[in-house]
Amino acid sequence: MRALGGLAAALSMAVTGSATATAAPDGAPGLREVMFVGNNWDGTADVIRSTGDLARIGRVNVIPDKDQRLTEIYLNPVKLAYFLGIRLGPGEGHDQFADDMYSTPDGSAVVVSRPSFADVVSIDLATGRINWRFPVSGYRSDHMAVSPDGTRVAVSASTSNTVHVLDIRTGRQLGSFGTGDKPHENLFTDGGRRIWNMSIGEVNTALDAPWLDWTKGDRHITVVDADTFAPVKVIDMRSRLDAAGRSDLSNAIRPAAFTPDESKLYFQVSFFNGFVEYDVASDRITRVKTLPKNPATSEDRTTWVNDSRHHGLSMSPAGDKLCVAGTMDDYATVVDRATLQEGPLVPASKPYWATVSGDGKSCVISESGADQVTAIDFATGRKTASVQVGDHPQRVRLGHVAADWTGPAGG
Repeated sequence: MRALGGLAAALSMAVTGSATATAAPDGAPGLREVMFVGNNWDGTADVIRSTGDLARIGRVNVIPDKDQRLTEIYLNPVKLAYFLGIRLGPGEGHDQFADDMYSTPDGSAVVVSRPSFADVVSIDLATGRINWRFPVSGYRSDHMAVSPDGTRVAVSASTSNTVHVLDIRTGRQLGSFGTGDKPHENLFTDGGRRIWNMSIGEVNTALDAPWLDWTKGDRHITVVDADTFAPVKVIDMRSRLDAAGRSDLSNAIRPAAFTPDESKLYFQVSFFNGFVEYDVASDRITRVKTLPKNPATSEDRTTWVNDSRHHGLSMSPAGDKLCVAGTMDDYATVVDRATLQEGPLVPASKPYWATVSGDGKSCVISESGADQVTAIDFATGRKTASVQVGDHPQRVRLGHVAADWTGPAGG
């Protein structure tokens, strides 16, 4: 790891998923709001306080069936090839066991996508046992989204260009829809009546030079009706970026966040240290923000994790601040949405996600390089708390557990 001391000063010299909680009402009898942290490489989910010091409450093993799954994989040559491909590619030499997660509205279970096992499982939070398992189409599961009422979960199946929508309580598939190449981020909008999926194309090759962009595949946003799963709109940001004079930017959309009124979408793209503002009604790019580079970051694109330079974006509940995880540049920063002026550059070790604390006062990032989760105050842009978690934390999601929960029985 690069030394983090003095990073903010060095950067100053060089250059002068809104949070979504499952639908349990605050203060619901018998429930406690928490944050789930998916530790991708060790197959656990840490449960931490959703505000304040982020203190750890308990831990869940999300791969209790590991031996069974590995036996199935090693007996199937095709599954084994993809399993090892995930390890050598997006896993950076590690298996990916906990990508995304959401708790059920009653706080009794957590639903987790497990890329290396190409599935989604529901883990009983009282016992640690699996309630149900849904194998996705293809060979890898990825980002998820939960509906505003907490009853449905959408999961991207990376290798089959499909999004599955499941009943969060039973695991039954309610429907599915096709996407561009390598579906990634999912967002529910319009009160749960629409689902937006962003496909990122091929991110695991070394063909990263700008002139080889055509090798990355078909990348676009797919908007569907959340009840019928019929296509509503397809948006290819290539033409929008070109019209805005940014033909230099990739159209592979990474993490994204809507304003509270859903009139504007902010998103990161592959290889870019910054983000883009898109006006939904006029269907055009309105602003592009370039953020500082870390002078210590290699300019060799093939060294950036899965084509990400920055990966992690969230918005304050009032819609006035954006929080950006500058993944390969080892910092996070709060940006004023009106002026797009960034605040202090908070040193962070490969921050991989950004969300919002339960009280809405802080941005919460996962520091995958330091195995910790850190809170940054939206008002001041300053770090307020950090807590150690498991190996390679990625997604951080608000959820609920029983008020007296401290971990599964015997866990």
